[in-house]
Parts: sequence; C-alpha cells; structure tokens
Amino acid sequence: MVALVLAAGTPVGAQPRAGTVPPFGAVAVGRNAAPAPTPPPPRLPRDFRGKGKWIVRDLDITVPFTWEGRDGDSQMTAGGPQYPIWFTNLIYHDTLYTLTYKWPGLNEHPCSRIPGFNLEALNEGFENARFVGRETLRRTPARRVNHWRVGVVVPELPPGNYPRLPLALGDIYVDEKDRGTFWQVLQFGIQNLYDPELDEWLVMDTFEHRPGTVTLPQRCEPPR
Repeated sequence: MVALVLAAGTPVGAQPRAGTVPPFGAVAVGRNAAPAPTPPPPRLPRDFRGKGKWIVRDLDITVPFTWEGRDGDSQMTAGGPQYPIWFTNLIYHDTLYTLTYKWPGLNEHPCSRIPGFNLEALNEGFENARFVGRETLRRTPARRVNHWRVGVVVPELPPGNYPRLPLALGDIYVDEKDRGTFWQVLQFGIQNLYDPELDEWLVMDTFEHRPGTVTLPQRCEPPR
C-alpha cells in the first residue's frame, strides 16, 4: 500500500468559498471582479512534523497517524501494535518503502521497495496537480484550504474511446497561505489494494515546519 503516491466525499466536510477556481476556468466573484489567480501547487517541505488520524471508512477504522520529514526524507506511520491496522511508508535515501505490519485479512508482511523515488520526484508530480478550488474544512478549528487533485491514469494518450485504468488518484488539501502545510489527503487507486473500496484518508490535526524523525525499519534494511 503505497501511500505517498496519491473521489469521494471528505470524512470531515469541505465547503467551497467564494472565488473558487474550478479546473476548467476562473469564476468572477462580482460583476467587475477580476478572476482569482490559481495558487501554486502543493509542495511537501524537507522538514516537518504532524499528527492526526488515518481513516478507512468502509472498514470503520480510525487510528492515530503521524507524518514527519527530515532533510528530504519522510515517514508516515498509521496505527500501532494495539490497533487493527499498522503500517509505515517512507521516502528514505532516494527509495520509497512500504511496510504493513497489520491489516484485516493480511497474512504476508513484506517490505516493498521502489528505488529512484525521492522528495523531488514527489513534488514534481504535484506540479501537474489540477486546482479544484478554495474551500473551508469544517473542523475545529476550521481550515481554509486550497483543494488540488492529482492522478496517474494509463493510457494518458491518445484521447478517445480507449479503456483506461486509474492507477492512483488523490485529493490534497493544503493551507491557503502555505502550500507546504498539508491538512488532508484522500488516496484512491491500486496503492490502496488492501482496502475493499480502494480509498483511505489522512486528516492532520497539527502540522509544524520543524524537523521530524525518520527511521527505516530493520525489516526494510538491505541484507548484509
């Protein structure tokens, strides 16, 4: 389950705000209002730390979640040994790792590796995100965010009546004043194969721009 590669309704609710710019163009707020400019796309910082929740709605499972970055490496951890799900995903030394310790119905627990993937590659993918609009997440406190959509579909070209497979889709909600502050992410696609409905949410309660802790699990270390 690759959670760093990024639909459905938000689990906490999102409300569009005036001046929203949909993917197909700008909407004027008033008769003489200029179109609102499209903000810059999301960009995960090199150093950060945050806490929140990982939500698998169709399994009715919500577990604690942390997301931390240090010097370009980053790590997601959901759940723990006392919870029904427990996994970690890392970008570590130019490799993407995924290790699922616990998941309902899962008996194998290998550490998967995708070499050649790093923070720069992730942010390059965000550069092609499509702006959905300006929204307010109905939480406590309410979060004013820019909503983006990213996706990997094959084949991308040519247009027309061709069978296409959505490999990975995601909705990303970043702070309207800081594209490097991530408040909410929906992931949908083959990276969520363990989930029957193929979609999972991360919802952040805190997100600080201070170096976090990134630790490669021993099971993911190369054999000596």
